[in-house]
Amino acid sequence: MAAFLLGAVLLIVQPQIVPSRTAINSKAETSQSAQRELLKKTSQKNDFKENIHSNGSCRQLPQTIIIGVRKGGTRALLEMLSLHPDIAAAESEVHFFDWEDHYRNGLQWYINQMPFSYPHQITVEKTPAYFTSPKVPERVYNMNQSMRLLLILRDPSERVLSDYTQVFYNHLQKHKPYPSIEQFLIKDGELNVDYKAINRSLYYIHMQNWLKYFPLDRIHIVDGDKLIKDPFPEIEKVERFLKLSPQINASNFYFNKTKGFYCLRDSGRERCLHESKGRAHPQIDTRLLEKLHEYFHEPNKKFFELVGRTFDWH
Repeated sequence: MAAFLLGAVLLIVQPQIVPSRTAINSKAETSQSAQRELLKKTSQKNDFKENIHSNGSCRQLPQTIIIGVRKGGTRALLEMLSLHPDIAAAESEVHFFDWEDHYRNGLQWYINQMPFSYPHQITVEKTPAYFTSPKVPERVYNMNQSMRLLLILRDPSERVLSDYTQVFYNHLQKHKPYPSIEQFLIKDGELNVDYKAINRSLYYIHMQNWLKYFPLDRIHIVDGDKLIKDPFPEIEKVERFLKLSPQINASNFYFNKTKGFYCLRDSGRERCLHESKGRAHPQIDTRLLEKLHEYFHEPNKKFFELVGRTFDWH
């Protein structure tokens, strides 16, 4: 009986692997085999008992991951998607594939970070750093080649300003000084293209890395700028991509004039994103902003060609 139960649990937590790239199949199979062996070992330690609830739910590997981008609206996307009854979302950013200390813990540790869900539900986790981390695409592919990925993007220039704003407020809360944005953006009188926030906005470079492992039809790009202005149409597209029944309605969203952005209404209960969201960007010289727009013009064009789609960015 115990052996039967263990076998059933292993079947639940293992993702369905559907080969999609023959060039790296052998490498992927080797990694998947190693991960399965690790999962068996940890399960033999009775860790699997913690992943089954008496109500029939269990922890399982995610079938969908929100891979980024940082300051693109990943938290808003996850909260909105959580309105759907068939979605079970991990509450915090897991950083399994991009942090070595976490990745070394193996798949069982990863499963332990997931919420309890029922067989009909899709488990989702979001870690914005995944998109720009070079090692992550291959690692996700080795775990599950048929993974559905969600990527939410904003105007690259606006994303840079939001990136700076978040770090600035983090320092402010700790009563630590932080340089002005001009000190990061300008170096020797020119735009400082080595600034990490700028590199994160070079979407085509990071997208190329993901497309080595996942076809474009496995990556749904959410327009973060449109999600802010009119969230419902964007969430409808996500529902279709994930093959979910249409459960989220326009009535689930209402504009909060005080906060200046859309909040959520679920079964009569209203909730908004944390106060850290929607912060005002720092004042920046118009000429410097134009330099940012000019710098991103060519990278944006390359990204549009790569994904076969355009966005309303400067």
